[in-house]
Amino acid sequence: MIKLRPAHTRGHTQLGWLDSYHTFSFGEYYDPQHMGFRQLRVINDDRVKPGAGFGTHSHRDMEILTYVLEGALEHKDSLGTGSVIYPNDVQRMTAGTGISHSEYNASQVDPVHFLQIWMLPEQKGLKPGYEQRTFPVEERRGQLRLIASRDGREGAVTVHQDVDVFATLLAPGERITHRLRPNRHAWVQVARGAIVLNGHPLKEGNGETEKRRNGEGAAMPDGYPLEEGDGAAISGEEILEISADEPSEILLFDLA
Repeated sequence: MIKLRPAHTRGHTQLGWLDSYHTFSFGEYYDPQHMGFRQLRVINDDRVKPGAGFGTHSHRDMEILTYVLEGALEHKDSLGTGSVIYPNDVQRMTAGTGISHSEYNASQVDPVHFLQIWMLPEQKGLKPGYEQRTFPVEERRGQLRLIASRDGREGAVTVHQDVDVFATLLAPGERITHRLRPNRHAWVQVARGAIVLNGHPLKEGNGETEKRRNGEGAAMPDGYPLEEGDGAAISGEEILEISADEPSEILLFDLA
């Protein structure tokens, strides 16, 4: 089963310095039908104006990934960590028993665009921790590159949860395949571009495109078209095929 989460149905927070879209309930946006998926609790698509950002605030008992798409994000935390996160970087923060941090646009000129992802940890009360790694474009182009996992294999950042997170960059016409083990689930998030999941591009004018974009109906033999900001929850499938209609950047979560 594949269920779409179209970008235009997400929650939205618009402040003077922040433009944020929420795939799942977050802050003042509450939707009991979208509280998360499996261990995923938050996917926020954030754009922050130059020189602005999130002041010092606290988290606990959450695994937090930050994935920068454009610009640079400056991070400081109560562990004494100070860093700048750029495109190609992945930051992992284990909030555990409690951590305070701030996130600011590192530029006074250019905006920063990033995804912030929260996952529930396997257990509460973990020791807070921080990790940041770089995954060059060449490692993600045309293939799924593991960027986060429970065991930190292949140079991925380590998350305290049974999840594998992959990133890929696809050129128009490129296709990748991912096999799900029995009793595994997946979430696909389109960071940029346009893709078709488990199928082929739809023909224009057949009257089905808008219905499918709104996540209606059952399994669709022609596939599921997704555009920037769209997500898809996947259960009971063995094979995932992703083909790009235009230059695209995608995150794929393989979940217990």
